[in-house]
Amino acid sequence: MRIESINLGTLERIRMGERSILTGIGKRPVLGPVAVGPLGLQGDEQADLSVHGGLQKAVYAYPASHYPFWQAQRRQHGVSLLDEPLPAGFMGENLTVDGPLEREVFVGDELHFPDCVLRVTAPREPCFKFNAVMGFAQAGRAMALAGNCGYYLAVDQPGTLAPGQQGQWIAGRRSLSIAAAFAAKFAKHAR
Repeated sequence: MRIESINLGTLERIRMGERSILTGIGKRPVLGPVAVGPLGLQGDEQADLSVHGGLQKAVYAYPASHYPFWQAQRRQHGVSLLDEPLPAGFMGENLTVDGPLEREVFVGDELHFPDCVLRVTAPREPCFKFNAVMGFAQAGRAMALAGNCGYYLAVDQPGTLAPGQQGQWIAGRRSLSIAAAFAAKFAKHAR
């Protein structure tokens, strides 16, 4: 697994119809190494700690190979008329990775980097803020149907991470894949 981009965000307000909401979903790439502690990447913020962040969801990783799907979805829903690539961090992820997809990732798997160890804990669950950022109301449903949710990571060994860094994937018990966990949560959306 390779880290293509490390993305951080601070809390900001976005418009949703007539109201504004506070969110940390707007992540932007950073250069150089970033300190990683038990609660995530230094300089990164989350607005709703009941669903994002905390010890079990400290870092969010997203496979870069899913980005073309979202470009096509936005174009199909009239949000983007161009084939302009979405920037790293657009999905709200901390780590844009060239790495395994959800069907190959299992709860309990570990990612060993030279100075940090992360452990897979759960799939990401889309919320209304995701719909707002994507620009169309059915974005969460599209994620549920496609299953390209990414995965949350706990920090088992704090340290640092850097763009371009390679990590070694260490298999856990292999009893529950991220794809299966996500599908079980969102089976009702697929009907």
